[in-house]
Amino acid sequence: MPADPEEQRPSNSSSSPVPPPRRRWLGSLIAVLALIALGGLAWYLTHREAAPAAAGAGRGAGGGGPGGPGGGGRGGPASTVGVATARAMDIPVALDALGTVTPAVTVTVRPQVSGVVTQILFTEGQMVKKGQLLAVIDPRPFEIALQQALGARLRDEAQLENARLTLQRYRTLLQQDSIARQDVDTQAALVKQLEGTVTIDRAAEATARLNVGYSRIVAPAAGRIGLRPIDAGNYIGAGDTTGIAVITQLAPIDVEFAVPQDRVPEVQGRIAEGARLPVSAFDRTRTKKLDDGVFSTLDNQVDTQTGTVRAKARFANAAGTLFPNQFVNVQLLLRTIAGAVVVPVTALRHGTGGDFVYVVQEDRTVKVRAVTRGEATVDVVAVTSGLAAGERVVTEGGDRLKDGARIQLAEDRPAGPASGASGGRRGERASGTAFGGRGGSGAEGRRAASEPR
Repeated sequence: MPADPEEQRPSNSSSSPVPPPRRRWLGSLIAVLALIALGGLAWYLTHREAAPAAAGAGRGAGGGGPGGPGGGGRGGPASTVGVATARAMDIPVALDALGTVTPAVTVTVRPQVSGVVTQILFTEGQMVKKGQLLAVIDPRPFEIALQQALGARLRDEAQLENARLTLQRYRTLLQQDSIARQDVDTQAALVKQLEGTVTIDRAAEATARLNVGYSRIVAPAAGRIGLRPIDAGNYIGAGDTTGIAVITQLAPIDVEFAVPQDRVPEVQGRIAEGARLPVSAFDRTRTKKLDDGVFSTLDNQVDTQTGTVRAKARFANAAGTLFPNQFVNVQLLLRTIAGAVVVPVTALRHGTGGDFVYVVQEDRTVKVRAVTRGEATVDVVAVTSGLAAGERVVTEGGDRLKDGARIQLAEDRPAGPASGASGGRRGERASGTAFGGRGGSGAEGRRAASEPR
């Protein structure tokens, strides 16, 4: 007997109803169309601003090219760049270091005898000469000691004279065989003993005279006296640590600085040639030159902690601009490269193949030129090979260029009504980079911008 249809139909409690195939197809189509609409809207929003700009750039350059809107390739829109002309000039090879001013002579004036200070004959900060009297210690005890030594010497000299006369008589009697030889030898020994005593007395007298002289304290060197540590009336001992005064020689004066061990052979070579190496001292900001001097000497060993060798330079310091223990910036001129081809430091670029520059061609395109870098200063760098004086190189805007790219100088663009004269001045600064600085507003930049092409 066939089963009842009602019994074969699945129960609602065990499974959900399956939607028809037509409804599932319609839902998938709606989801795909929604995704496509969202994608189209996103593309429109991101490209609606870039498209007009690209179209305008293409019309201004006569159509798009392989270089794209950045001007990086042939046929692309020209990029506005700044240029400078390579020139020949003498470039110094200098060594910069941090130095400390050290006086050539520093003396702490200490007394060599003890006593009471009776006079102070200098003022704090005074400039004194060598041998100038600075202070006086009470000399009376030393004068009395001198008198005692003098009296002892005179007494012993008289005894010596008497002993010599007696010895002379004894020798006469000995020739007549009237005295024993033993008495003559004893008298001769007494004469030698008294001669030694007189010698000691003379030394004691000289010591007493020296102490009298030490009671007058004089300057052992010329220079400037510091603060006074003692006043008149105080007792001071011989070799007192504080002393009477401290004298520092200010002219001439030395500056100590460190030379890297890799540059030591170059410095020694110049010294061996007999060259007189000039040294300049600048303040801590390197804006003001304090004085000019001459290189003196190198130390005899390398500092293992810093890898440097201490050096010293001597300065006349006639104006007194250098002060002891002052920190200064030192520049040691080793040599000068005559007629070096130099360009601004902003013109030299670095790539995987080495250093290069963008050389401006007559047809307003640039060419990559490999160069060899030489010595450099703050503003310019020497090019030892690959570039000749008179060639123009790109100094600004080179990040958007590549070999063969077309360029446009600022003065090539017509001044619009909104730009006026100020736009021309900005163009001049952009197209001509001066060697005197990085701003490009110097005389060299203006000459490079106004050259006929």
